[in-house]
Amino acid sequence: MDAYADVIVGASSAGGVLANRLLAAPRPVVGVPCRASLTMHRLFRDSPVPRYAQLADLLRQRIARGVWVQGAKLPTLEELMHEFDVARVTVRQAVNLLARDGLLSPQQGRGTFVTGRPTQDRWLRLETSLRDLADVYRGDKPKLTLIEESAATPVLRSGDGKPAPRYHFMRRVHSHNGEVYCVISIYLDERVFRMAPRRFRRETVVPALLDLPKVKIARARQTLTISTADVEVAGHLDIPVNGPVAEVRRVCTAPDDTVLYLGEVTYRGDYVHLEMDLKP
Repeated sequence: MDAYADVIVGASSAGGVLANRLLAAPRPVVGVPCRASLTMHRLFRDSPVPRYAQLADLLRQRIARGVWVQGAKLPTLEELMHEFDVARVTVRQAVNLLARDGLLSPQQGRGTFVTGRPTQDRWLRLETSLRDLADVYRGDKPKLTLIEESAATPVLRSGDGKPAPRYHFMRRVHSHNGEVYCVISIYLDERVFRMAPRRFRRETVVPALLDLPKVKIARARQTLTISTADVEVAGHLDIPVNGPVAEVRRVCTAPDDTVLYLGEVTYRGDYVHLEMDLKP
C-alpha cells in the first residue's frame, strides 16, 4: 500500500463510508505512473545517501542525457514530488543544489528552468593494450597522493602467475585538474621496484615499468568490473556511498610467469571511457 492509500485508510477509520468511496475512486495521476514512484521510493530508502542528494543526481542525469535541454522548464514541484515519492522540502533542496552548480534557475512565479549541462570530463580512456595505456599517462601526468606504503603480499588468482619472493606495496589516490578520479593498490616485485624507486613513487606505474630495459613483460591482462563504492572508497573519491565505480585489475608477468606487477584500481564511474574495436 502506497502513501496515497495510507492517507485514505486513515480517513476511512474516521470518516466511514465517505472515506471508503474515496479509496475506491480513481486516484489522480500526475507526471508518471505510480509504479515508477514506488521504484524510486525503494531506491531512496535502501541508500544511506540523503534523499535530496540522490534526487539531485537523478535530475542531473536527465539534464546530461538531454531529457531536459537548456532553457526547458522542469515539471512543477508537485509533479516531481509525486514522481519520486518525496516531500516538497526534498525537491527544493535538490533544485537548490543544482542551482548552485549552475544547472538550474528557480524563478518565483514562473518555475524552474535548465540553465546549463553537466561537464562530461571522461578524459581517461581504458586502453586495451599495455603500450597504449602507458601513452595515456605519458600525455597527462596526474597528481599522486600516497595513502600507505609497506611490504605486502598480493592475493593472486588462478591464472595470474606465480608470486615473486617479495613485493613493495603502495596505496594512493590519483587526481586530475584538482579532482580525484581513482584509488589504486600497487604491488610491485621488490626487485623491479628497486630499479627505479623514485619513478615508481612519483609516477604512474605502467609507463615507468615499460621504460625499464631489464624488465621483460611476457603477458599483461586487465579485467574491468562495474561496481559500487564502499565507505572507504567513497571517501577517497569524494562520491556518495554506493556510487558507481569501475574496478580494474591489471597483472603483468615475466617470461618465467612471475607476477611483476599487480594493480587494483577503482575509478570514479564518471571518469572512465572504454572503446574497443569489434572484429567483423
